[in-house]
Amino acid sequence: MADNKKQVNVKETAQSAIRESKAKSSQGRQFLLWFGALILGGILGWLGIQPLNEFFNFVATVFTRLFQFIAVPTIALAVITTLAALGNNKDTSRIFSHALFYTLFTTICAAATSLCLYLWISPGNLPMDIINAGQEAVPMQKLGALSYYDHFLSVIPNNVLQPFLTGNVLSVMLISAAVGLALAFMPKTDNREQLLKVINGLQELSFTLIRALLYVLPLGIIAFAGQLSAQIEAGVIVGALGKYTAVVIGGNAIQFFIILPLIMLLRGLNPVKVFRKMAPALAVALFTKSSAGTLPVTLACAEQNLKANPKVSRFVLPICTTINMNGCAAFILVTSLFVMQNAGFELSMTTMITWLFISVIAAVGNAGVPMGCYFLTLSLMSSIGAPIGLLGIILPIYTIIDMIETAENVWSDSAVCAMTDNDLKGKLDDSEIPNTSIL
Repeated sequence: MADNKKQVNVKETAQSAIRESKAKSSQGRQFLLWFGALILGGILGWLGIQPLNEFFNFVATVFTRLFQFIAVPTIALAVITTLAALGNNKDTSRIFSHALFYTLFTTICAAATSLCLYLWISPGNLPMDIINAGQEAVPMQKLGALSYYDHFLSVIPNNVLQPFLTGNVLSVMLISAAVGLALAFMPKTDNREQLLKVINGLQELSFTLIRALLYVLPLGIIAFAGQLSAQIEAGVIVGALGKYTAVVIGGNAIQFFIILPLIMLLRGLNPVKVFRKMAPALAVALFTKSSAGTLPVTLACAEQNLKANPKVSRFVLPICTTINMNGCAAFILVTSLFVMQNAGFELSMTTMITWLFISVIAAVGNAGVPMGCYFLTLSLMSSIGAPIGLLGIILPIYTIIDMIETAENVWSDSAVCAMTDNDLKGKLDDSEIPNTSIL
C-alpha cells in the first residue's frame, strides 16, 4: 500500500515537472515571438511606405480600443470577486497595507529622483514670445472645465453606468470596491450565491476574451512598433526643449533601471527575472500609453509568468493601475517647476518639496489613461495662474514622454505586485484563492 502511494506521488511529481517544463518553453516561445514582432514592425515602419503606415495606424487603433474595451470590466470584476472572497479577512489588510506602502514609497522615490535631476541639470527659461506662441497649442476645450477639485469630485459617481461608459477608472474602482465589500458582508443566502456565480461567470468570460486578445497580440505589436518607427522617421517625435526633456526622460530612466530594481533586490527579488516575465505587459504599456488598458496583459503576465498568488495580483494590480503612478508624479513635478520657474515664481527648497508631495498626491488621484498626467498638470498650473502656454510647447513631445511614463508605471505596478506576493508567500489562506485562471 505504501509502495503504491509512493508510486502515485512520483508519478504526480513527474507530471508536474513536465507541465512546468512545457509552460517555461511556451513562455520562451511567446517572448521570442513578441520580440520578433517588435523588430519586424520597427523595420517596416522605418521604410516609410505610406499605405503600410496607414494600415499600421488602423490596426494600432483597433488594438488600443480592444484593450480599453476589456480593461474596464476586467478591473471591475477582479476587484469585486477578490474583495467578495476576502471580505474582512485579515489577508485583505495585509495585502492592501503592503501594496499601499510600496506604492507611496516608489512614487515618492520617483518624484525625489526627478527633483534631484532637475536641480542638477537646471533647465533655463524660454523666451516669453515662444511661451505665448505655445498658448495656441493648448487644448482649450479642456481648459474651461479644469479644476483640481472638480477632478476629485468627478471620481464620485452619481449613477452606476456613467463611469463604465466614460471609462472613468477611479470611479469604476470605487464602485467595484463598494460592491465587493457589500458582497463580503452580505448574509450568506441563496441570492448572494447566485449573484456570485453570475459575477464569476462574467470574469471567466472576460478572461476568455483576454486569451483571444493575447493570441493575436503579435499583430498588434507589429502595428504599434511600425507606427512609432514611422513617427520617429518622419520627425514627429523630436527631442525639443533639451534640458527639460532630459530631466523628464532621465528621471524616468533612473527610476526604471536603477531605483525599482534596487528596491526589489532589497526585498529579495531578482529584478532581471521579474522584468523578463513582465516584459510583454511593459511592451503593451509602451505603445498603448495606458496602464489601465494594459491591465489585462499585466494580470496575465503576473499570474502565468510571475506565478503571483491570484489573491495578490487581482487585488494589487487593479489598485496600482489607478494609484501607482511613478512616471506621472515625476512628470507633474518637473513640468510644474519648469512652468512656475518660467513664470517668475520663487522656487525655494520648501516650495519644491511641497510640490513634490503635491505631485505624489496628484499622481495617486490620476486615472491611468493616455495624457492623463498632461491634463492634470494643466489643471494644477491653471489653478495657480501660471502661464499655460509652455504646456502647448511641451505637447508635441509629450507623445514619447507619455509612452515612457506608462511603461514605468506598469513596471512599478509589476514590482509592487511581485514584492507584495514575495512578502506574503505562505502567509495567505490559499483556500480562498479565486479559482478562475486567466491562461
